[in-house]
Amino acid sequence: MSGMSMPTSVGTFIREAAIRFADKTALVFEGQTWSFKQLDDASSRVAAYLQSLGVERGQRVSLYSPNCSEWVIAYYGILKIGAVVNPLNLMLTPQEAAYAMKDCGAVAVFACAERIAQLSGVLADTQIRHCIVLNGEPPADVIDLARILEQSPSAFLPPEIQADEISTIGYTSGTTGYPKGAVLTHRAILMNTAMTATMHGRTALDTVVSALPCSHVYGNIVMNAAMAYGMTLVLHKTFDAQRVLQSIEQHRATLFEGVPTMYMYLLGCTSLGDYDLRSLTRCTVGGQTMPEAKMQQVEAALGCPLIELWGMTELGGLGTTHSLYGPRRHGSIGVPLPHLEVRVANSTGTGEVVPLGEVGELLIRGPMTMNEYLGQPEATRSTLDADGWLHSGDLVRQDAEGYLYVVDRLKDMIITGGFNIYPAELERVIAEYPGVALVAVGSIADEDKGELAKAYIVAQNGVALSLEGLDRHCRSRLAAYKVPRAYQLVDTLPMTSSGKILRRMLRTLDA
Repeated sequence: MSGMSMPTSVGTFIREAAIRFADKTALVFEGQTWSFKQLDDASSRVAAYLQSLGVERGQRVSLYSPNCSEWVIAYYGILKIGAVVNPLNLMLTPQEAAYAMKDCGAVAVFACAERIAQLSGVLADTQIRHCIVLNGEPPADVIDLARILEQSPSAFLPPEIQADEISTIGYTSGTTGYPKGAVLTHRAILMNTAMTATMHGRTALDTVVSALPCSHVYGNIVMNAAMAYGMTLVLHKTFDAQRVLQSIEQHRATLFEGVPTMYMYLLGCTSLGDYDLRSLTRCTVGGQTMPEAKMQQVEAALGCPLIELWGMTELGGLGTTHSLYGPRRHGSIGVPLPHLEVRVANSTGTGEVVPLGEVGELLIRGPMTMNEYLGQPEATRSTLDADGWLHSGDLVRQDAEGYLYVVDRLKDMIITGGFNIYPAELERVIAEYPGVALVAVGSIADEDKGELAKAYIVAQNGVALSLEGLDRHCRSRLAAYKVPRAYQLVDTLPMTSSGKILRRMLRTLDA
């Protein structure tokens, strides 16, 4: 960004990019292309439309749809008027999505037609006043984005937004079983985008292929970095190994980004050798740690470095990664982004720093940490301490050169294909099912997804529990990725003397 100062708000990314990169292709989605100017113009029309509805600065607007060009347009349109974007994980059920919308007080929602239809029954309890269809056939009384882009003026009065105003409320699965809204400023997203681009050398010479959901922090940073620095983003709705390889070849992509599962599928693709992938200069991987041997296989197969990164919703993106031109170490999540401090502290919560090489909880401090969990002072205090350190809940060790290595998770979180599953949430849903006396959720290893959830259930005396019925109950109440992949009926669960279930001992029960 030669001699340019950092913008003060995320919506300005696209405005400044339109001035600098004008007719260059910014976005490719399913054969459609958009220039920076077109995206800026379209998002301004959305902004003008939201203003005409009376949506005000600081009010929340939800986004609930798979990846599409309209998602990107709506995202910047919301932020341009100083409203707060609430990107929802598409895998949430309509009930879970409505919970988040109600919790953050969203007044409008942009969603694909299918999702709008599913939401119709659950929105009564929220403050949503306006539903806008991003794509698909809109229901009779609902406006669609195409009409807004045709009819809404592109001239609108952008308010002066300050970097410390709220830009995003991102929901993260709660350990209590309910999702929590991490409140992030414009500065957090701007800094995270800028520092990620700095570490990875992202510039206008790059074309990036991504199937990461834009609603997920990793996918969101990929999108923002592309828009901010003049890259071309080739966006996929969902991950398909064959189509991703085609995309890389066709668009001469310099960068592919994904979770370990995606790389497993790329390696397993029989036609991998048929594609010309020589344009790739690096790939990134995050969302879950990846075995070193697999990373080496990926580098050999794709002919470029694989850069590991680590991040969390509460940081609005990355916390650590490796620099493109500096030394890298496989199996490590790298070093903190510039402007972030890290500490490896005693996991008892006293905050004492542990000696190098010893395991402790990863703490992070700096301008990218969230302000709070919305309306949850208790949860905020246990995650963000008085000195501004964000407690990640991840157990790491740091070597003498400052490289960090994830060892385990402090909480019993399960990560499946890059998505977090909290056992408490699943246990809460399973316990509602008639006939369940006790339940504990642990993880089982899975070659493709890293790990999957498994439920261990003690049935009430004399009850013949139907596991099929229980599975149906889980599917109706939980996002598909959270549903346990296995159920086992057991006589007892391993417990402490105080009756707390020992989740780490659950594997001893495996039938």
